[in-house]
Amino acid sequence: MGPHPAVAAIRLAVRRVLHDVLTHHHAQGRHDPPLVLVACSGGADSMALASALAFEAPKLGVRAGGVTVDHGLQDGSDLRAAEVALRLRALRLDPVETLTVEVGRDGGPEAAARDARYAALDAAAERHGAAAVLLGHTRDDQAETVLLGLARGSGTRSLSGMAVTSGTDGRYRRPFLDVDRQTARKACLMQSLPVWDDPHNNDPAYTRSRLRHEGLPALEKALGKGVVEALARTAQLSRDDADALDAWAADAEAAVFDDAGTMDVAALYALPPAVRRRVLRRAVIAAGSPAGSLFARHIEEVDRLITAWRGQGAINLPGRVGVRRQGGRLVIRQG
Repeated sequence: MGPHPAVAAIRLAVRRVLHDVLTHHHAQGRHDPPLVLVACSGGADSMALASALAFEAPKLGVRAGGVTVDHGLQDGSDLRAAEVALRLRALRLDPVETLTVEVGRDGGPEAAARDARYAALDAAAERHGAAAVLLGHTRDDQAETVLLGLARGSGTRSLSGMAVTSGTDGRYRRPFLDVDRQTARKACLMQSLPVWDDPHNNDPAYTRSRLRHEGLPALEKALGKGVVEALARTAQLSRDDADALDAWAADAEAAVFDDAGTMDVAALYALPPAVRRRVLRRAVIAAGSPAGSLFARHIEEVDRLITAWRGQGAINLPGRVGVRRQGGRLVIRQG
């Protein structure tokens, strides 16, 4: 008799990603066994992921390790991290490391914790020479991310959720984006894996927690159970659209820039708005405006220099970047 369907589902998802990592590793001319790390909080999603990695990796000749991050945000978080590290070692993962981070205050508590976590994971991947780091985000996490993006109102890219592969050289992999949270939890239960529920996941101070416990259940009650799946599908379709528009914008740049680095207003005006705004955003970032501080309203203001010209003065953007219209040209300068 084979494994329980939930266990089979998580193992299949991980096996697919490991095949991809191996192919990429060999394409680089490397024949040593690649190291794949799992980032594990001790919660159901990441424990299920760790167990599937521990089961699948040896069969494919992949080395499997694990890391857990102590954010230091709760009393006893160091003991919790040590316990998770013990569980990862019990799964025969090696190396296993606990990463202790200092969480700053920029951008709110969730963003600050995320920034600190990814910086620590990047450093660990470099230190161990890992080919990939697996993250336990599920289809439910993806649905929440799409809704948060929708609420921000910042366009197709924010609706495209989390990528299956992201980070430097595609370092981060999310095998469970097609697996729902319930399947991961069931897989832990069937394998008698102890699971820790982070109190932050139930804390109403956190936007994502409110969405998880109030927002999505209300949507499911109103619209039926297929909401999570539909939102995850929206993410993939939006990602495909955003990628196509980004590629179009990259191609369009050659036609709108001149040798002096200014942009032709008439050529910009001729582009579809979605492409034009991307061209403008790329140009402003290239001039020195930090992407994280650049919002849709900034780009809309620059866009009005092209579409609603009434003699406006220069527009000042984050990073001391100024944009002004000079005759039929757009001049973007940092100063």
